[in-house]
Parts: sequence; structure tokens; C-alpha cells
Amino acid sequence: YSSDRLCFLCLSFKGKVELHGKVIEVDYSVPKKLRSRKIQIRNIPPHLQWEVLDGLLAQYGTVENVEQVNTDIETAVVNVSYATKDQAKVAVEKLSGHQYENHTFRISYIPDEDASSSPPPQRSRRGGNTSREQGSSAGGSSQSKQIDFPLRILVPTQFVGAIIGKEGLTIKNVTKQTQSKVDIHRKENAGAAEKPITIHSTPEGCSAACRMILEIMQKEANETKSNEEIPLKILAHNSLVGRLIGKEGRNLKKIEQDTETKITISSLQDLTIYNPERTITVKGTIEACSKAEVEIMKKLREAYENDIIAINQQANLIPGLNLSALGIFSTGLSVIPPASTPRGAAAAGYNPFVQMPEQEVVYLFIPTQAVGAIIGKKGQHIKQLARFAGASIKIAPAEGPDVTERMVVITGPPEAQFKAQGRIFGKLKEENFFNPKEEVKLEAHIKVPSSAAGRVIGKGGKTVNELQNLTSAEVIVPRDQIPDENNEVIVKIIGHFFASQTAQRKIREIVQQVKQQEQKQQQGAATSHRSK
Repeated sequence: YSSDRLCFLCLSFKGKVELHGKVIEVDYSVPKKLRSRKIQIRNIPPHLQWEVLDGLLAQYGTVENVEQVNTDIETAVVNVSYATKDQAKVAVEKLSGHQYENHTFRISYIPDEDASSSPPPQRSRRGGNTSREQGSSAGGSSQSKQIDFPLRILVPTQFVGAIIGKEGLTIKNVTKQTQSKVDIHRKENAGAAEKPITIHSTPEGCSAACRMILEIMQKEANETKSNEEIPLKILAHNSLVGRLIGKEGRNLKKIEQDTETKITISSLQDLTIYNPERTITVKGTIEACSKAEVEIMKKLREAYENDIIAINQQANLIPGLNLSALGIFSTGLSVIPPASTPRGAAAAGYNPFVQMPEQEVVYLFIPTQAVGAIIGKKGQHIKQLARFAGASIKIAPAEGPDVTERMVVITGPPEAQFKAQGRIFGKLKEENFFNPKEEVKLEAHIKVPSSAAGRVIGKGGKTVNELQNLTSAEVIVPRDQIPDENNEVIVKIIGHFFASQTAQRKIREIVQQVKQQEQKQQQGAATSHRSK
């Protein structure tokens, strides 16, 4: 449904609506019976920031999911899932014809597949395209086989012909020798000086294909007497780059030293809704660049797999949580496979959110200079954020004139916490409040009953050490705390977003278990007292 032509050809219903004093026609695109709670928005300016789009979408209902559709056109296309069909209908009527910087949004419904009859889908599943997709995952019953982390590189447009070769023979040879699938995105970014290439294979296969492509380009450069040293340019999603760089740039420096290369990473300023990737430029000999590629991809793959583990944990803990509804992560996470738990497994296991409907409070500490960015002009950003997450978000007054951090108090259920904190982490990175070479790590405080503090620490610090190893977050239970009026003490959590979230959920789980044990003991004591 990414093609405008398709949507306008299948027009079945039209309506009219008045918006800002103008009557505009609404393109419903799909028969009434097949309309779902999902809509597609086309002709979005490629530089439009996620938070602006999310704020716009949230005006018409609860947005469960937003994911970008890859197309060959310059403007962006997104699929949006609302909580109900009625909300989707309102969004279609209100957004049709909406203008943003000389771009007029084009809206259509995405058909409800469940409403269509079953025989056609059965026939289509036997078709060539979908069967190929099934084949790629059919053998992947285990988590590791399902994870496909492709290598994406940028190549100068003038070398694309040489990489493909006459009648496609050169690229066929690359794929055959390296047992990889190589996609050259020739239609992307028409007129651009560089084109992306995506390589799907094992890590070894990706590296071998990359090296062959580098050799082809260098040979072509030599034959055309340009004699320039062609750098290797790797594309990586912004959410992974911080862990590639490492603390104070240590990971990157080590790769540079070990491989005798020079590595630079594109600025955060280049990121937009249409381009969530950063360019990692590696300069050196082909041999050196190939060695660096192996090490870079190893770090990126490790970060990606850790995110999948964290995401699957979050998905199990929060049934129905749509992670790609988090704008800053949308494009990166939409390609991650969902948690592969057996049907009914979540119900059988311990599920703290079902048993813990009460509101949670998290105290998140942000740099003082970032307060204005979180609040936004006339408080617009913090209002949009609160509405998007379904949480109360307040910034506590500064404790003094020279404080370097301010406390953000977030109140809401677990899913709201996840969304609100995710957005704040993302905003700080987006607005460059952290060095591009360091990952965004924030300190969060949660309060736990003083009776549960010992369980969080564990015997000899065993539990807290296990928590730190599992989540990669630093977990601190300050000693000699005096419990507050609610008999609660503070647990400090320091880490990047997924690490912090996983630690928070694990600590809440421990607290809930302590509460349940205390309730059982009280019930048991009451029963024994009555029997006497």
C-alpha cells in the first residue's frame, strides 16, 4: 500500500470534511467492511521529527504502533495503528489534506485482513514471494536462527554498475562465492552521490561479500585512473552506535589501533524520520578496512542481540506492549522479531503487571541544561510526551542554583513508564546533551519497602550483583538509609535505556514477591490464631 497510484485506483468510498474552514475530500481507499484501526500516511516530509508526528497522531486517539514503510520515493510513508477503529476513522478525516511545510498528507485505510474471507489468504500464502519469506524463517525455530542482522554499506553511485557487472554477472559471483543475499538499492535517493547496499548472510559471509565489493570498487577506480583510496562506509542504526563507540570512545579507539584504520561517525544532526542511520566511515587499506568491518559488526551485532533480549523481556512483562510506538526507536526496533514464547507461557509464568495495577513512580535525573528541551516551548513538548505515554510527568524544582541535574518525576503504569522514559532518553540523545561518542546513561531512583531492600541486595550482595550482570545497569541500594514516612527506601539504577528498564522491572518483581510472601504469612498467622 505504499504506492499512491494503488490507493487512488482502489477508491471505493469518498467523504467530505471541513478542516480549518476548508472542505476537503477524504480518500477512504478501502471498502467500509474492510476498514481496520490501521491507517497509512503518505507524503510526509523526510525531515519531519518523530516527536512532531507522534504529537499530531496522539490528538486523535491512543497510538499503539507507528512503523515506517521503506519506499523508493523521497517522502516518508508510515503505517499507524490506533487502539480502536473509531479513532482511526477520526484520524483519517482530520489528517486528510493536512499540510506540513508544503507537503499535503495523503491518508488511506489499511485493510482488515481478518475481515476478508479465508480462502484468498490461503492461496496467497502459496505464492512465490511469501513462500520465500517463510522459507527463510522455517528453519529458525530457535531465537539465534531468527536473528538476521544484515551488513549495510554505502557505495559511490559511479561504482554501482561495476558491482553489478555485465548482465549482473559480477554481483551473482559475489553472492555465490560468499553465500549471501546482496540487495543494491539503486532507486533510493535519486540523484544521490551514494547508494546503500544490504548484505544478508552469516557474519563471515557478510564480511567476505563486503571485502569483494571493496576490491571491485578499487579495481574500477584504478582502471578509471582516479586512484583515490575508497573508504568503507557502514550504516548503523543510531540506537546501536553508542555501544560501538564505548565509554569515552574506548571501543572505537581499540578497533582503530588493532586494524590500523581511521574511523569517524556522522553527526546526530543528520538523523531524521526518514534516516535513522549513522554512517561509520573507515579509512585504510582494503585489508585494514575488512578487519575493521569484522570488529565493528561484532560490536553492533552484540548490541542488537542485547536489545532483543531486553525487548523480549519487556514484551513478556508487558503483554501487548508495542515497542515501535516509541518514536526514537521506531525504525530500529520494527525489524526485531517479536518474543517467541509458547502460547500461554506468559499466563503460566509470574506476571507482575497483572498483579500490580497500582501506579508506579520513577525519579529520573537529567542534565539541568536539558530541562528546557524536555519542557518545550510553552510546555508543549512535556504535554505531548505525557499524553503520548499516558503518564504524569513533572520536573521537580531545583534544589540549588548550581545543581548539575534535575529530577523528573514520572507517575504511571509500567507501559507508560517505558514510553515516557524511552522518549526522555531519546530526546537527550537527539538534542546532543551527551557527547556523540558516549551513550546516554541516566540515573533513576525507585522506592521499595524497607522490608524488601534486603532481598534486592541478597545475601552478601549476591542478588544485586546478579541484577547488574543480567541488565548491564549499575544498581545501588545505599546503606544506612532511614526509611521515609511510607517505610520505603531508595534504590538507584544507572544505565542506558534498556539496561535501566530491565533492572527496574526485575526490582519491582522482587518487591512483589516479598509482598506476596508477607501476605501469605499474615494470612497463615491469622488462620493459626483463629484455630487456637
